[in-house]
Order: sequence, then structure tokens, then C-alpha cells
Amino acid sequence: MKRRNFLIGATAITLAEFLAGCETKADLKVQLLKNTIPAQMVQKFQRELASDSRLSFKPQENIADLLSLLQIWQRQNLLEKQNYSANQTEVLEVANLVTLGDYWLANAIKQELIQPLNPESLPSWNKLPETWQQLVKRNSQGDLDQQGKIWGAPYQSGTTLIAYRVDKFKSLGWQPTDWKDLWREELRDRFSLLSQAREVIGLTLKKLGKSYNTQNPTQVENLKSELLKLNRQVKFYSSDSYLQPLLIGDTWLAVGWSNDILPLLKTSKEIAAVVPQSGTALWSNLWVKPNATVETSLAQKWIDFCWQPQIVEQMSLITMATSPIILGMNPTKLTSEIKNEPLLLPQKEILEKSEFLYPLPDHAIEQYRQLWQEIRQPVHSSRK
Repeated sequence: MKRRNFLIGATAITLAEFLAGCETKADLKVQLLKNTIPAQMVQKFQRELASDSRLSFKPQENIADLLSLLQIWQRQNLLEKQNYSANQTEVLEVANLVTLGDYWLANAIKQELIQPLNPESLPSWNKLPETWQQLVKRNSQGDLDQQGKIWGAPYQSGTTLIAYRVDKFKSLGWQPTDWKDLWREELRDRFSLLSQAREVIGLTLKKLGKSYNTQNPTQVENLKSELLKLNRQVKFYSSDSYLQPLLIGDTWLAVGWSNDILPLLKTSKEIAAVVPQSGTALWSNLWVKPNATVETSLAQKWIDFCWQPQIVEQMSLITMATSPIILGMNPTKLTSEIKNEPLLLPQKEILEKSEFLYPLPDHAIEQYRQLWQEIRQPVHSSRK
């Protein structure tokens, strides 16, 4: 894969190496999900700043760690307001921006861990496709509200994919194209599913022509029977250990997330992947502003930098996760390099049928939980 412009000759630089000399008292402090921002991108941003601003970008292994930081900072902030001395408790320096997944956005808002962004300070906000703008407009309870405030800046997005072994399917004489293929008898005990209720029940709803965000799933005709059939088909459930069995041929197919699967396709010619034609689940990583942070114009500049057309293609190709800005660009403005990556840039018709997993009311959450328990009894998960 070509990595042009400022990325040429710099691919060996790691983010950790770039950050090694950063000052503790930085002008912009960012806590980000590991491998979502290339070090070269941070370097380019540094060079474009007119001042000698100090930057601190610290990667974390997973979203759960970043959510924990937001909670710690919120507790520290409350203690400071109460003039409470933390005694020997270590005080963690609050970042100006943090990566958060869209699935966790509602809880972060409800817990008052983050504060809204001002779209007037983000010149490129209108470049975002409407679906991604709607994703981050929420009320104070974290529910979707198109009159609500803007609680995050989407900078990276992906899909749930079907990955499969080319050699095994060659012997079958067909290739998977959609969710309905998971119910085919030839695949019994030969594939894995994510250990996620919303994902599995959602793809089954999609097969039945319904939405991932159906609020009364128990009232959907044939849903439970289809889920039970699917459960009899699946070999195991896992959200983090599904690629190795696919690589060694223990499974022939795996449902997984694009940020896991796409890098694998570059190193293993035996693995291919497809975006299901009836639509799939979308996910997005967002920049959010901790409630306890200090305002800085550099935070707005960084967000806007991440949305620049000359940056987003290169970031998408290196991280194998699509910038939502690309999805709103005129295709004629895109290079052949990005247009030749159909898993990074899915067909418009499929994207229009795809959905984010939105917050659901309590009664719906309980229905999903009950369905999940009822269908999972016969098959054990490798990760619950």
C-alpha cells in the first residue's frame, strides 16, 4: 500500500518514539486510542502551528481505559470544588481531548464526564456527512436529539464485516455476500460471531429487513426462531479472539470489526472480507472534551486538522479506518488509492442501509438482554 506525501519515509516512526521528549506541562494534551492516529500526523500538525506549542499525545490500549480516565478526572474535579485534599492520592493531569467510541457516548454524557463542543469553533464541522452529525447531537441524557448539543467530533469510522477464507469457499463454489449466508447448512460449526448482543441480534434483524435499533425485538415475527437457528450454526462467540482460528483454518468465516480485519487482509492472502449487502453496523471514534479540562484553542485546531481533505485520505489508508469526512466528499476528488479500497469506502447504497447502534430505552435493553440469554444457552462463548 502506498503512503504518499508527508508519510513517505516515516512509516517506521512510532507514536511512542515521537512522544518520548514531550513536556509534562503541554499546551495540548490528548489521550487517544492506540493505533488510531499515525505519529506522522501529529508531527505534521506540530509543524503547521505558528507557535512553539508543546504537544502531548498519549495512547491507551482500549476505550475502557479512556473511560476510566474520564471518571477519575470527574472525581478529582468534584473534590477540588469541595476544597477536599486528596492527601496522598495521585492527581492525574486532565487531557484537553480524549478518544471515545460512539457506543459509550450516552453514558459519558449522563455521568457528566464530558462537555459539549462549540461548532462555531470548528470550521470543518459542515464537511461531516449528516449521519455523523446526527450521531453526536444528544440531549443531557445522552439520547439522540437533533436540537441537542454536539458532544463529540467523529474522526474515524468503520463497519462490522464478514471475513472468510478464500480457499475454503472456493471448494464450496460460492462466496458470502450478506447476513443470510450465515444460516446456510454448509457453514454449520464453521464460523464465529461477536460476543455482543446488539451485534448478533442486530444482524438477524437486518436479515429480516428490520433495524439494528428496533425497540421491541421480542415483537418481531420469527426473530427468536432465527436467532436459535443461528446459534446452532455458530462454532463460538468471541469479541477479541476470532482472527487466529480463522487464520489457521479452524473456522472458515468470522464476523468482526473492520479495524481488526482490514490490517489482516494486507498480510494474509487467504483471507477476504465483505460488507454485507443489506447493511451493517457502523462505529465511530470521537474526540470528546473532558468536563474538567481547561479550554484551549489548540484542541479546536487539532479537531479541524483531522478533518482536512489532504489529511483524511492518508490517515484512513494508514490506520485502515475511514475518516467520515471521506464519506461526504465528492468521489471525483478522491484519489484512486482510496477508491480502490471498497472495504474502507463501502458502496453508497450499502452505507445508506447501515446503522450506528444508538442508545435504547430501558425496556428495549431488557428485551435484548433476555433474548441474548435465551438463545445462548446451548453454546458456550470463548468470552462472555
